[in-house]
Amino acid sequence: MSNAMKNLSYGLFVVTSKDDNKQNGCITNTAMQVTTTPNQITLAVNNQNYTCDQIKKSGVFNVSIISESAKFDLFKHFGFQSGRDVDKFETFSAFKTANNGVYYITEGVNSVICCKVVNSINLGTHTLFIAEVTDEFDISSTPSATYSYYFKNIKPKPQAKVNKTVWRCNICGYEEEVEELPDDFTCPLCNHPKSDFTKVTA
Repeated sequence: MSNAMKNLSYGLFVVTSKDDNKQNGCITNTAMQVTTTPNQITLAVNNQNYTCDQIKKSGVFNVSIISESAKFDLFKHFGFQSGRDVDKFETFSAFKTANNGVYYITEGVNSVICCKVVNSINLGTHTLFIAEVTDEFDISSTPSATYSYYFKNIKPKPQAKVNKTVWRCNICGYEEEVEELPDDFTCPLCNHPKSDFTKVTA
């Protein structure tokens, strides 16, 4: 199978919006500039996301561009839980309010783009928003984190499997996790001796 789609270069963003109830945000990799005069971007958001509903209602959103200084916690906080279930800003303090009334992220990002929706297209699973840039400003000079950079440097690597030595009783199945059984060891369940145990490496 081709890796072509994985090799497309993506940025990573925290997209924030609001409704009458609360401010919210989600992680996306689908923002891009489409014109400079007027200055416009597109943003695709999954229709199941609470943020998508908020953008449709309010017509405004901010794009905080994630930088290489971002920690995995930022992705967990805005990407691994739903704004329908939690208030993502209740336990998150690294934000400020832009002139459009929407929060933006202040740590782990390098720039912010504030937007007003001028058109939208239903793509089935996602909505594509076409938006006018109403404000933009820099937060740091740290390079932007690409999708590839995230997987190589931010997302934790799978833990290497740790080999464990287990001694299993051949009589009752009891297991003792230890490198070596003492010579006088007896099974705590059936009282059989060490000679009735088999060494198993998990």
